[in-house]
Amino acid sequence: SYEGVGCSISQASTSVMSDLVIGQPVSRGMNLHEEFLALMQSKGEIEPDEDVLEDGIAFAGVAKFPARVKCALLGWSAFKDAVIRAQGIQN
Repeated sequence: SYEGVGCSISQASTSVMSDLVIGQPVSRGMNLHEEFLALMQSKGEIEPDEDVLEDGIAFAGVAKFPARVKCALLGWSAFKDAVIRAQGIQN
């Protein structure tokens, strides 16, 4: 469990992300991050893969609003940063 503060988009996106990555290998989580990042950077021009992103496809519309993309990516970026830092400690 976690406690977070932020706008509704960041909260919802982080919740979806945690559901997708908890219990998965780190490599799978990083692949999901890349898929979600590509979706957010697409400006709504790509069709998300529901088999990969599952509930994350609900944020496809957010990609059309550049000011809100940061909100959707906040939790995902924190996840990626935490993985990179943890891997640095292990090496």
